[in-house]
Amino acid sequence: MIALRDYQEAAVEELKEKANALLELHGGKTLVFKAPTGSGKTMMMAEFLKRLVENRADAKIFAFLWTAPRQLHEQSKDKLEKYYFDTKALRCVYFEDLNDLQIGENEILFLNWESINKEDNIYIRENERDFNLSSVMTNTRDAGRVIVLVIDESHHSAKTETSLELIRMIGPNLSIEVSATPNIQGDEMVNVHREKVIAEEMIKKRIAINPGFRNEIKRRTRDTLTVASAAAESANEFILRMALEQREQLAEKLKAVGSKVNPLLLIQLPDARQGLADIKDEIIQILAKNHGVTIANGRLAVYLSEDKANLENITRNDDESEVMIFKQAIALGWDCPRAAILALFRDWRSFTFSIQTLGRILRMPELKHYADDELNTGYVFTNLSDFALQEDLTGDFLTIQHAHRREIYQPIVLRSVYAERHRELTRLSPQFIHDFIQAADELKLKDKVDIHVADARAALISDGIIEDIDKEFHISQKGGKGIYSADFVERVQTATEAQRALDQFVLDNLAPFAPESRSIDKVKQAIYRFLQYKFPMQFKYGDIKAQLVVLAGKNQQHFVDTINRAKEIYQAGVAQRERQLNKQENWEIPPAYNYNNRYVRREMSKSIFEPFYQAEDASKIEKDFALYLNALWGGVEWWFKNGEQDATFFAIPYEEDGEPKTFYVDWIVKFTDGRMGLFDTKTGITAKTAKARAEGLQKYIREENEKGKNLWGGIVTFKDGSWRYNDSGEYEYNERNLSGWKIL
Repeated sequence: MIALRDYQEAAVEELKEKANALLELHGGKTLVFKAPTGSGKTMMMAEFLKRLVENRADAKIFAFLWTAPRQLHEQSKDKLEKYYFDTKALRCVYFEDLNDLQIGENEILFLNWESINKEDNIYIRENERDFNLSSVMTNTRDAGRVIVLVIDESHHSAKTETSLELIRMIGPNLSIEVSATPNIQGDEMVNVHREKVIAEEMIKKRIAINPGFRNEIKRRTRDTLTVASAAAESANEFILRMALEQREQLAEKLKAVGSKVNPLLLIQLPDARQGLADIKDEIIQILAKNHGVTIANGRLAVYLSEDKANLENITRNDDESEVMIFKQAIALGWDCPRAAILALFRDWRSFTFSIQTLGRILRMPELKHYADDELNTGYVFTNLSDFALQEDLTGDFLTIQHAHRREIYQPIVLRSVYAERHRELTRLSPQFIHDFIQAADELKLKDKVDIHVADARAALISDGIIEDIDKEFHISQKGGKGIYSADFVERVQTATEAQRALDQFVLDNLAPFAPESRSIDKVKQAIYRFLQYKFPMQFKYGDIKAQLVVLAGKNQQHFVDTINRAKEIYQAGVAQRERQLNKQENWEIPPAYNYNNRYVRREMSKSIFEPFYQAEDASKIEKDFALYLNALWGGVEWWFKNGEQDATFFAIPYEEDGEPKTFYVDWIVKFTDGRMGLFDTKTGITAKTAKARAEGLQKYIREENEKGKNLWGGIVTFKDGSWRYNDSGEYEYNERNLSGWKIL
């Protein structure tokens, strides 16, 4: 079972809650599920449907119809079958696989939307066997099943009268419209925000459009941001060269971090239009002549309706192909996580970028972000002279302004740190399996459990009588200490009941970890592995025999003790990892960075980044200090305005309340005399609360100077017409008296 990320778990639970609520209402209702491309919509839906049918307190029995455009339903069926392979929670079928002319209990019928959205289709028209969609849905309803219709990529299913009539014919109790860009509101909505998907390292942090080109914001409107690009002056050869150079840079960076991912450049050609020449041959010729990229040497793949080549292993991270040519055909449902660059050729001047355009280069190939932020970025190169950005893509996600490090830069080699996110604080990771084995060895679990268990039995109350329901009461077996007593009878549990009982057993012993399926699965995996390792050839992974051993009354306490000890070992390990910061011994100012539309270009001749982009919401003291460094302070060779994220930017370690933290110092200044200044601008309350960071900075400067560095600096503020800095080992700030602060 694949472990869900935090946002996925939250979305699945919200889907389940809102679906159940809508199913209690009269008439067919619609639930809209909006989730970004690359967030794992299909996997979330698979887990949601599984939880919807399992462990129900009511008598509802479900049947599902899953529709999708083009051939996406086939991909979805394949993914769900793999997801349900172990649990067999639901059965995935095509129309011809149906039994008794109906969708069975917990069965999902997969159909292509276009194929059924036609009046004269084989699934719609009447026939001698009465085997058509209308009769199948009637039979399914007559069998008393709750019908749930899933419309995948629903934005492609226009609400035409034919489509609406089709939905009325299906007659679902609940329709679920799934899309990154839904076009209806629905009765309820579950929304997965892109920021959360990025935070879980599933998709890239940003997309850079024409990095290195001169992109200028022309105007802002309510819904779009319009950009003029120097790409209008560029020939196709130039676009391809820029895109291929970017691919080579990414390949080198991935190799440097030990990754086998071979980044893929996608080249999207315009669809054929009457009166316009097809540029496919021109692009193939440029790739071969200028760059040695050909079909014959395996570096070029082609995915066109009329021509296909080198596609067998194209989606593998280590496939040798470097470039793939395609048209619109793969824009939907095609997943290749190693795709990182898109070269977009268009026959018209203006184009609006949407998430659908960029979806092919959003995924992270190894489901993690890298220390080098350029590997967490997707790149688009296009020959468009101007383009627009959809409202939901503006802001932090699309970057259209590029700055590069000036050639005067010489390596500075600073020691930096960055914090790594630890998800194990609230959920169990695979490490728990190893910790459980260790706990089992400590407690000698193998010697304590009896593995010869024939069945699992549940105790049921029999013949109990309550005389006063207004008083709290407890029932015990006759002869026990309860106020009331009753007989208890035992009943042998079925395989399904045993599985549910094991889930409940684990859930009851999961605290303090969140009661979610991925953590439950980790505990079960640990138990299964223990039984396999310690009792070779006697247990199959996950079979009922293993479940019966755990559920046996004489064994349960031993497993409870082992789980509790394993949680202690696990938490100690997580706490240790959480206290540690990752080190970068040789940090350098990044060679380039891409900025979004929330940054404004400023003319700053001494900025090591050219051009210099400043945040629109930068504080007054930041803006003033940049001007001071640039124009008024002699002896400055260059300066760098630091960022505040990950390993891309410079941070020093410091401690606050006994916990290690990171401090991203605002300014790195190179002086003509060889000194390096580290400054952080503060004023008012931010200066008052800077004690721990200020003292951490001075400790860092002392330690690095002992190793031969030439650093100085501190917290900087502006007072009475002068810039002052504090380089004391013991930081104090009194706005009325800065006599202990030095004047720059």
